[in-house]
Amino acid sequence: MRKQVGILVAACLYYSGLVKLARRLMQRSDERLIILNYHRATGGNLRRHLLYLRSHYRVLHLEEALQELYATRDPSKQRRDRRTPLVLTFDDGYVDNYTGGFALARELQVPITIFLIPGYIESGDRFWWLEGQHLAQQARAREVTLAGSTYCLTRSEERAKLAQYIDTHLWSVTSVAERETFLTTLRELLDVPTDGVEDKVGDGERSLSWAEVREMDKSGVVSFGAHTMHHPILAHLTDTAEIRREVSECREVLQQRLHHPVRAFAYPVGRTRHIGEAAILAVQEAGYDWAVTTMSGINTRQSDPYQLHRVLGDVSRHWLVMAAEVSGVWSWFSPLWKNHLFNREETQ
Repeated sequence: MRKQVGILVAACLYYSGLVKLARRLMQRSDERLIILNYHRATGGNLRRHLLYLRSHYRVLHLEEALQELYATRDPSKQRRDRRTPLVLTFDDGYVDNYTGGFALARELQVPITIFLIPGYIESGDRFWWLEGQHLAQQARAREVTLAGSTYCLTRSEERAKLAQYIDTHLWSVTSVAERETFLTTLRELLDVPTDGVEDKVGDGERSLSWAEVREMDKSGVVSFGAHTMHHPILAHLTDTAEIRREVSECREVLQQRLHHPVRAFAYPVGRTRHIGEAAILAVQEAGYDWAVTTMSGINTRQSDPYQLHRVLGDVSRHWLVMAAEVSGVWSWFSPLWKNHLFNREETQ
């Protein structure tokens, strides 16, 4: 219901001309840069997104766009293309960034930037945020007690509760070692297979391989940034030395593999409460020129280069919703229809 209402509202905004007006107003204002934040490249209609964005925005690699944003300008020189610059970024490096995203980007000649986690590329392990569901589904134990709660795993609702408990715990760990120890212990308690088909990371869930990364890098269509070595939530880490290692080692490994500088960093999860001052300092000390968050907004020349904002990009969203959000007009009206819809549902 909510999704359908959202599409209807977005269609009204688009076909009324308000989206077009918002785009024109943005072009006339001071320099702006939109950075879209995707993760997956399949499961929706990325082609439709890219075709729309290519038509109405000047799509650039992240590095090129940021150099342009912060460059000293000659007021007497005007760009021929007045469209607002826009960057497409993909976090984590799922394999569908290659099978889906790269294939489309190359076909349509739309540049994209992918933030990589080298630890997962090298290990081939399942991303930690997918482990809760996997472990709960694959558990062969009939019952398990964790943190004072007992889960009867013969019932699907109990498996769902267990998955939620695992997810909550993984989000709160204070070191990568603690996370890995917790997962190892769980596999033993739950009697989860550690080899064979059941434990294999699915083709849609695995990280990119180095061979895929190198192929994309050579194409010139894809650029890469760093996303830590193992994707911890940096603000939760208690050891500042580990924060520095996660940030700096990631850059070193990527530069060794790609044979060129890696200048941009993306904070895992990326909200203010997930970053922390120690992480920002570590990014600066590691030699990065820029860092992106997941805080919503459009960037200007006054934006902090180490706390750049992004706009949510979700391949499963209808292209009309994406068009309204990227233009900025979505934020003018979404609180009104959201509140109206939620209030109606609460009274039903």
